[in-house]
Order: sequence, then C-alpha cells, then structure tokens
Amino acid sequence: MLASVQGAFLLLLSVGEVVLAQGKPRARDLGIPIGGIAGPLDAITDVGGVEVGQTTLISGHGRLVVGQGPVRTGVTVIHPRGRSNPDPVFGAWFTLNGNGEMTGTTWLQESGILEGPIAITNTHSVGVVRDAILQWQVNRPGMQPWGLPLVAETFDGALNDINGFHVRPEHVFSALDGARTGPVQEGAVGGGTGMICHGFKGGIGTASRKIDAQAGGYTVGVLVQCNYGARRELRIAGVPVGEEIPDLLGCVATPDTTVRPRARRCEPTAPTPRQAPLDDNGAGSIIIVVATDAPLLPHQLKRMVTRAALGVGRMGGKGENSSGDIFVAFSTANPRTSADTGMVNVSMVPNARMNALFYATVQATEAAIVNALLAAETTTGADDYRVYALPVDRLKAIMAKYGRPIGR
Repeated sequence: MLASVQGAFLLLLSVGEVVLAQGKPRARDLGIPIGGIAGPLDAITDVGGVEVGQTTLISGHGRLVVGQGPVRTGVTVIHPRGRSNPDPVFGAWFTLNGNGEMTGTTWLQESGILEGPIAITNTHSVGVVRDAILQWQVNRPGMQPWGLPLVAETFDGALNDINGFHVRPEHVFSALDGARTGPVQEGAVGGGTGMICHGFKGGIGTASRKIDAQAGGYTVGVLVQCNYGARRELRIAGVPVGEEIPDLLGCVATPDTTVRPRARRCEPTAPTPRQAPLDDNGAGSIIIVVATDAPLLPHQLKRMVTRAALGVGRMGGKGENSSGDIFVAFSTANPRTSADTGMVNVSMVPNARMNALFYATVQATEAAIVNALLAAETTTGADDYRVYALPVDRLKAIMAKYGRPIGR
C-alpha cells in the first residue's frame, strides 16, 4: 500500500487500482456551453472565507472482506467562514427526493442558522463523522460547546467495503484541520471516492458563477457529491451523452464467476456498444452545497437552494425513487448576527433581484456535476467491480455531432 499526505488530502492508495486526476480538463477548459461567468477558481472557494478539506481512503483490491476492504471512501468538509471562524451563517436546505440523510436540518429549518462545518461521507459513516465534528468543536477555543452538525451521505457500497466502517474520527479531524481556500480537488476524492454518477465514475465536483456588477457583483459557489442518475438520461449542455455511450457500463474485472455471479463481466478489450441494462433506474444520490456572499436571509436561501434541483434536472436527474437528493445553502454575509447582543441589523438582496442568483445556482450546479464526471478516473473496487470514467475524447465527438463542438 502506498500512503501519502498532500495538504488537506490524505490518500491510502493501492498501487494500480486508482489513478488520481492530474491536469484533466474541466468544463470551462473544454468550453462546454453551460452559461454564466465562472470565478477565478471556478470553485466553491471563490466565495470568500470558504474552506474545503478532504480525506480520501483507498486501499486493497479483489474480493470483499467486510472489515478489511477493499476501501474506496472518505469524507469532505466545508467550513463556511473558515476553520478558525466559529461565527454561524444564515442557511437553508431543500430535498428533491428524501431517500438519504442530512443530519441537523431540523434546527437549520427552525432557526435559519447554520452552525459549524458541513460534511459529506458514505451512508454508513454519517454517525462517526457527526460525532467527530462535535469532538473537534468542543475542544477548540471560541467554538460553541454543543452542536447539531450537518452531515450528509451518498452510498458507495458498489465499490467500497461500506459495512467495514473505515471512516474514523482521525480521518474527519484531518479533513477539518486541513481545510483550505484555493483550488478544490475533484473526482474520486473525499466523500466522493466510491461514488457513481449516471453510470460513470462520479464523486466531488465544484464550480462557481459571478454575478455582474449591476446585479450586485456577488459570487455563487457550488460543491456536489454526485452518485445519482440513469445512464440513458445523462445530458451535458443539452446533448444526450448517455444515449450516445450505452457501453462502458459497470462490470466485474475478473474471470471468477463466483464473484457477483449475476454481474456483467468486463470485456477483455474495450467494451462494445450495447443497450443500457433494464435496471438503469437512476439509483443513487446527490448532495449539493451552495455558498454565496450575497446578503440573503434564510427564506431567500431556501428559494435559492431549491433551484439547485434545476441544475440536476438539466443533467438528466429526475429525483428518482431510490435517490437521496438533498441540498443546503448558506450566505457568508451578515456576520455576527446570530449572537445574543440585543437588536441586530441585517442586509438583504430584494426578492425582485434574486433572478441572477437563481441563474448562477443552476449554472454552477450543472458545471459542478460535469466537473466531477470529468475529473473522476476509472476505478476498480470491492469484488473487482469496475466503473469507467466518462471518456473525454468520445464526449468531444458527441458534442460535435450535435453541433456543439468543445475542446481545443
């Protein structure tokens, strides 16, 4: 096993199993016509003060042995004002389909206040991540000595030993303490390490949009953990990419027929086109975090975060029955307004001027999902199950076929 630490990014990597994305093109590099103007980083960290930390756990290969691996999982955390600033923010949440979990939302809805970091992990690690955040908070000066952390999940059990409970408190502490501003690593990293999106390898993606000066000059940043969607439904900038790539489906990369006996075997060479399977039913989930520096009150953030669903819809997500599509938004404006200091004054964008923020939310959500797909690498995990990356060369050819050429 190879182990390395890179800033906020802890990697335990089985050699040959997963290759990290290095210099892969993003949506704006390819000129994918999603719309809007990205910020300098095209990331959630374009919103001033926001920090992202990730711990990625990758080890083992071959047959699944519960408690041992293979491991393809992790945790991603977002500090709204940075890890050293405990000042809460106004927030709101929305669920498109509720087959999933995000802790702490009852109090968020009641109070309109988001206190502490947001974390995303796998379905069976929500509890340990929540408890670790509390332990981290109560031991830090200036942090409140209690809390109801926001921890969300998507299911990575196809690639990961999810019942082995490999995410531990120290992994959460590493992500919390290692969070930084600046570029955000995407693809099969952090909580997104074992995720599958529209039948391709998914994971973490991020993007941002700048509002023009006449509309306030604000920034909207989005981070997604995408693990949702049917292949046949995938659209990129309106082009039916999923219909054009009916091959490269998940398969078992071993001749041993006792491993997942009903599963599709990987072809010895490049897979050939075939019809999408009948069980291509959009199973999975997506978590979306929307950040902005626009001065919005909780009811306005609720309006804004609801529009993230439109970005998912533009990509082909339909809020399918078995998908947990849960979104949260926060504003870094109006500092120190949650303190009990008597009367406080807040500022807000007029409701009549919300449209630019709505457009930015939809565009950044769509771009973040595309970035997750572009960054992710083909991954082989538990029981030699393999999920293929979205092939950029074929994407370029498909976009050109439909009169929307991209790339250089």
